[in-house]
Amino acid sequence: MRYRTRVTAPAAALLGTTAALALSPAASAAARTRTAEGQDARGLRTGGTPGGDSLGDPVYPVLGNTGYRVSAYLLDFTYRADTRLVDASVTVTAYATQDLSLFSLDAVGFEVRRVRVGGHEAVFEQRPEKLVVTPPYRLADRAKFTVRVDYTADPRKLPFPYNGWVPTPDGFAVAGQPDLARTVFPCNDHPSDKADFTFRITAPEALTAVATGSLVSTRTANGTTTVTYHSREPLATELIQVTVGDYQVIERPGPSGLRLRDVVPTARAAALEPALSLTPNQITWLEQRLGRFPLETYGILPANTDDPNAFDFTGLETQTLTIYKPNYLLQAENLIGSHMMHELVHTWFGNLVSPATWADLWLNEGHADYYGLLYRYERGWPDSIGLTSMEARMKDVYSRGDQWRQDAGPVASPTAATLFHSQRYTGGVLVLYALWTLVGEEVFSRIEHTFLDRYRNSHASTDQYIAVASEVSGQDLTGFLTEWLYGTKTPRMPGHPDWTVTPPTGSTARRQLLRAPKDQGSATLS
Repeated sequence: MRYRTRVTAPAAALLGTTAALALSPAASAAARTRTAEGQDARGLRTGGTPGGDSLGDPVYPVLGNTGYRVSAYLLDFTYRADTRLVDASVTVTAYATQDLSLFSLDAVGFEVRRVRVGGHEAVFEQRPEKLVVTPPYRLADRAKFTVRVDYTADPRKLPFPYNGWVPTPDGFAVAGQPDLARTVFPCNDHPSDKADFTFRITAPEALTAVATGSLVSTRTANGTTTVTYHSREPLATELIQVTVGDYQVIERPGPSGLRLRDVVPTARAAALEPALSLTPNQITWLEQRLGRFPLETYGILPANTDDPNAFDFTGLETQTLTIYKPNYLLQAENLIGSHMMHELVHTWFGNLVSPATWADLWLNEGHADYYGLLYRYERGWPDSIGLTSMEARMKDVYSRGDQWRQDAGPVASPTAATLFHSQRYTGGVLVLYALWTLVGEEVFSRIEHTFLDRYRNSHASTDQYIAVASEVSGQDLTGFLTEWLYGTKTPRMPGHPDWTVTPPTGSTARRQLLRAPKDQGSATLS
């Protein structure tokens, strides 16, 4: 793919550059002296160093920038139904973590028109993975600043599956996990940099626009409607949801006064109601195990498309709205209930507590599959291989342990190619089952609650989960869990000395070069 490189600067800055080239040696030396002292010819602060173009994620090292942390995003989208384009702006409020001379935002696939820092025009350059911004003055360490980027996006532009936009016949939705929020808006696209989000969406009056969080205001004028949504809890960039289309919003009461809202294709609302009505009881079941629902609302978004190329996952836990294709939800409860529970669990593991790096994904997916399988087996629903109990399924997974470690690495050591392998899902369940078997149900439950409470509205690593498990259990579990999570061989299962591991055969090196579809490794899919 070819990317255009574009640089813009205010006329005064360009004239200043031209004048500097014509200065005498003495004048040039004086200008250099003023720069070294921290002030340029216009009296603006200079100096500082560039922010590093990576937060060092072990799976996606290209993501993020070390020069700042984001406190808030304001996304402003206008959907043009005639062109199907989105005129957009993002205003990022951040604070510098160093004296900052330039910084980058993760950005792929759209045309940037203008960048301003603190209301002043800024020089910018679009590179293949980054939008590099040179502010008109040095940003001092710990200083708060804003950067606004105006751009145009085409939800259909990037090839599937490398696109965080989900184009639909009547609009779009978004699906940013794991590293695709940067195709939707310029951002610091890493789960460790959670922020406050406000969404302002303008669309033709006949369509409905909805976003993560709660509705703040609605304004209709000149044939368009503008809605503003705000999220009460901070979000990781990969968890945002913005959707426009021919939808209706269905609200219903949830447990303990929770407000539920589903965003449903108008023409299919009646057919989808049996699936949507399952949510309240699912939340009640999960609250009994993980505590009160931690977000302001929850609901289902059956995006208005069943196109196989729209996205390659079954469900995705965008915060407060889980996105599915409608046809999936038209199946019987025993075929969808377990995976609906999987996605609901992500409210706690993934949304409330995000992974510190993408190598910690097993914390999300292992827990989602763990409770999703418990929910299935309590109801007597056979799983996809015909088993009806957690113990039977874990014995089967245990037998595959060395093969999976050969194919996809240890549970907590994924690559980008193997990130969504079964090892992160059911392999993660096996680790949790081993821990549960070792410490017992009561201690295991306290580990879960302590971990969620301690890292609420933040992010956490595998090492931090191990530390909580050791603290709560009163025994050092570092060696035990490290072997399960990072070992190249499957450890002995506590309480099951008769369980055996099948020796690995063959090689899947070729398959590891391919990016696996998200959630296809989940054991909760029938």
